[in-house]
Amino acid sequence: MASESSTADPAVVVVAAADARYTFDAKKLEELRKSSPWRDDPRYFKGVAIGPSAVMKMMTHCHSGVEKGVKRGGNPIEVMGLLLGRPDPNTPRTLIVTDVFPLPIEGFETRVVADDSDVINHMIELGECLENTRREKFMGWYHSHPFDVSDHSHCYMSQTDISTQLQWQRAEDPHGNPFLAIVVDPLRTLARGEPELRAFRAYPPEYNHPVINQCPNGEILHEERARLERWGSCWASYYELDVEYYMSGGARGVLSTLTRNFLWMRTLGTTPTCGGESRRRCVDGVVAAAERLARYRPAVVGSGGGGGGGAGDAPSSMMGSRGSGGRAGSASPGMPPKVGGDERGGRPSPSSSSSSSSSSSSAVNSSGKENNEDELARSCQAVIDVATEKLIGSIAQTIKVEVFAQR
Repeated sequence: MASESSTADPAVVVVAAADARYTFDAKKLEELRKSSPWRDDPRYFKGVAIGPSAVMKMMTHCHSGVEKGVKRGGNPIEVMGLLLGRPDPNTPRTLIVTDVFPLPIEGFETRVVADDSDVINHMIELGECLENTRREKFMGWYHSHPFDVSDHSHCYMSQTDISTQLQWQRAEDPHGNPFLAIVVDPLRTLARGEPELRAFRAYPPEYNHPVINQCPNGEILHEERARLERWGSCWASYYELDVEYYMSGGARGVLSTLTRNFLWMRTLGTTPTCGGESRRRCVDGVVAAAERLARYRPAVVGSGGGGGGGAGDAPSSMMGSRGSGGRAGSASPGMPPKVGGDERGGRPSPSSSSSSSSSSSSAVNSSGKENNEDELARSCQAVIDVATEKLIGSIAQTIKVEVFAQR
């Protein structure tokens, strides 16, 4: 038996594990709900498994908010819905989302609040209906952040989101129903061609994080600005769960057939580096590199050798003239400077002061020159990276056109 399991096909094992997500032992689940180990550990859950129908319904709902807002001539609209699912008795630290249900809620910016009486009645009626037809419960909520397409994802929790999530967790967690929050970035999803969503759980207010400057995804960022840009002002109040997507063996077979017979044409007919997001990133990279080169160009030109006396040599020229001009007594060329005082009072001689100033100036100029050279090298490398990416994309697109163009 052991030899059979050790030689099992990995693909078969993956399909079997995915099929297991569609069923569960009711007794084990009830025991897990009664014990509720997540009440004693704010970071108990580590991952989320989302079914294909749940992902499709979430994405369709979030994209409808984008289209609705744009058609009105304004910004995309935030939407919200509820998650149906359960904790998994076989992998207790994983939550399973089997289905989602949109709610008639719209919002803007970072405010999506379910406080309307009609919405509350809709949620109650929906819950009563599902109690008679489904064995899962409402175990979370999702909403969208359709802000813009930038370098970082907009999947994070705002202050309003944290307040809403804490209310749900306080109401549901003690009764064996751990609550989850999912944030969807629909604009980034459209730009990248794949779901952009993240799952979170909130810390209780009394929780003290043991690791300083640790972000929700476990990364440690020492710059406050970087933390705020990626995770919002409440970055220390919640943590991220790993997201996986599961699919039954039959669905995998259908998708494999579609991919083999049809979807391969889309892969060969498109080039990601020629897409809208890649083009915007290329323009931003070129502008940033040009600004850096323009900003550091005077220092690079002035620091060159020879007798030109550029801008980079101005401090040393001024210091040299200040040390050698004036009274007599300066050290002759090639003579070592005097370290002690002069003959009339023990004060340092002008030659000593001049030599010290010159050596200090040389050290400063050398350090500045090295910094400028490093900055120039980084700027040039950024230009090379942008050019290489665009060149590879253009070559790939040209080859595809030549190979698949109709003659």
